[in-house]
Amino acid sequence: MSVAEMKRHFIELFRKNGGQLRMSEAIAEGITRYMLYSLRDKGVIEQVSRGVYRLVELPPMSNPDLVTVSLRFPNAVICLISALSYHNITTQIPHAVSVAVPRQSRVPSLDYPPVQSHRFSNEAYNSGIENHKIDGVSVKIYNPEKTLADCFKFRNKIGMDVVLEALKLYRSRQQYNLERLLAYAKICRVKNIMTPYLEATI
Repeated sequence: MSVAEMKRHFIELFRKNGGQLRMSEAIAEGITRYMLYSLRDKGVIEQVSRGVYRLVELPPMSNPDLVTVSLRFPNAVICLISALSYHNITTQIPHAVSVAVPRQSRVPSLDYPPVQSHRFSNEAYNSGIENHKIDGVSVKIYNPEKTLADCFKFRNKIGMDVVLEALKLYRSRQQYNLERLLAYAKICRVKNIMTPYLEATI
């Protein structure tokens, strides 16, 4: 295989994977570290984050922070203010990517973008996950109702004013689903705290 054919072959591998690969995935596909660095130096691919590469020809990322975190930490689920922002039910601008991980997992940490990690119990971690395609990458994000229940649980960290604003915006922008809200409130053990606020918004 000539150098040009090899380059074409690797570009096709990237395209097949949505234009982005972790170094470990690239190596598993037969691309050596040297080849990756060579493609980067030639301007064919760019390094998005440590160990994550994407084709330069792709359009600019619409949400590079969520994509980078999801590529680096496939088990992390976008939560709290980052999830509120994705669902468009907050006026807050996240200063870090908030993620949930199972209680026994290693906590994700990145130089950039900054990551705020929260350990959830298994039931709370596994409930309400949606997979959203962002820039060709599958990103795990809690649905709006689960996100609201999580926000009530972490109200002392994020501020009750932020939680109540999110509830109000959810009421006006999403299909209001009291049953789902209460189900997630029970899982997050905040049903008694949430119920009066939910009744007040009906």
